[in-house]
Amino acid sequence: MSRWTALRLGYVARRNRVFASPKFQHWAARLPVIRWIARSRANGAFDLLAGFAYSQVLRAYVEGGLFDILKDGPLGARAIAGRMGLTEDAALTLLRAGRPLMLSEEPAPDHWMLGEQGAVFASNPGVQAMVRHHRLLYADLADPLALLRTDRKEPTSLSRFWTYAGALQGVAERGEDTAEYSQLMAASQHFVADEVLASMAFRDVRKLLDVGGGHGAFLRHIGTAWPHLKLGLFDLPEVATTGAGVLGAALGETRVTAHPGNFFSDSIPQGYDMVSLIRILHDHDDGPAQALLANIRKSLAPGARLLIAEPMARIPGSEAMGEAFFGLYLWAMGSGRPRSPAEIIAMTRAAGFASARFVATAQPVNASVIIATA
Repeated sequence: MSRWTALRLGYVARRNRVFASPKFQHWAARLPVIRWIARSRANGAFDLLAGFAYSQVLRAYVEGGLFDILKDGPLGARAIAGRMGLTEDAALTLLRAGRPLMLSEEPAPDHWMLGEQGAVFASNPGVQAMVRHHRLLYADLADPLALLRTDRKEPTSLSRFWTYAGALQGVAERGEDTAEYSQLMAASQHFVADEVLASMAFRDVRKLLDVGGGHGAFLRHIGTAWPHLKLGLFDLPEVATTGAGVLGAALGETRVTAHPGNFFSDSIPQGYDMVSLIRILHDHDDGPAQALLANIRKSLAPGARLLIAEPMARIPGSEAMGEAFFGLYLWAMGSGRPRSPAEIIAMTRAAGFASARFVATAQPVNASVIIATA
């Protein structure tokens, strides 16, 4: 252990002893600057305790149709209650619960409208689909230790959803059960594509291949913004064929090529100067993820690049998203883990890439970016 590490560990241990002391807490509560810090820590601690209640308030707004109702505002609590099938007291409880979360607002007595956050949710059905989807994660997390003690190959609510949705990706006409999957993919890929487009340019890219690209949502966004690009979609046969058809109809058939295959067992198509992995790497454990990177590297000519975009761990300002949220989400899914940029860069070097660099994005909760060069 280095001297610096020993000093750091000693500092953290001493800090924790001080913070845990009732005498320190009593003293800190009476000094102006320290009092502000102490209050901030107390509020953060309460938010940790109450976070599930906040998420369930949001879920009630989505599943109860309250965002759509409040679009018609201002409305009184009685009118809202009637449209939701609730008593007036229950409706008021929900409206008031959403008020500090900025989901609802009462500009005048009994005149309820959308709050600032509520207006964002109300305008985006895809985001609401993501809220509905997380009921599966919350069910799995009802007993978090039981989840962590269970073999990851055991089925969970979340893993059953992804197994079912993945099996039906190639179905042309989806039933109600797969509508959630469609909305979820459209919304989440849109967020990732926006971060990629805002953080890098594609003017020097001629041909872009999206590996594991599903029905082409990411390629559609990139191809619309950069109309000179030739686009390739690599995925399982039934998925790639359907996705390329959708892309061709939207962007022109001459721009799109379908490449059916399995990215673990089949060779990655050659001739592309950029390959993208969009929210793929973190879905897989270290062994398969490393094998996938090596397979992609074999397909690339010197100077060609790999674009990796996904939520990553240990991003300053978004640390909780990376390890607290996605760590448990991927555990419940039964595969993968969030990785830091340093970990991913090390994996690309181990796969044979000559260099790799991190590209910061404006909203890392949606995605961060790494570019690796062959």
